[in-house]
Amino acid sequence: MEGSQGSDDVFSAIAAPVRRDMLRHMAAGEVPVTDLAEAFGMSLSAVSQHLAVLREAGLVTQRKEGRQRFYRTNPEPLRAVATWLDTYAPFWNDRLGALTRHLEETRGNQDQP
Repeated sequence: MEGSQGSDDVFSAIAAPVRRDMLRHMAAGEVPVTDLAEAFGMSLSAVSQHLAVLREAGLVTQRKEGRQRFYRTNPEPLRAVATWLDTYAPFWNDRLGALTRHLEETRGNQDQP
């Protein structure tokens, strides 16, 4: 992950909640840009700016039909994010295990007179 401009673009692209919501909205299939504008209560210009960030990160693909543009999610770049997050799974499992043990000990101490 380190030093990878493409991965950095993916992290930057998904940093904005509205872009994550757009990706979820497009996960069901191809969506016209006008539908995205309506669904998110945004201007076409604002939606286009968000879509440009997602497109540059490789998270969406675009198809043009006449004057209409259709967008579809491309989840492949998210694999790098998932792989990166997986490296931290042992840490979180250890921390959550320690928290569970602490809570059980605390609960056990409260039950004693």
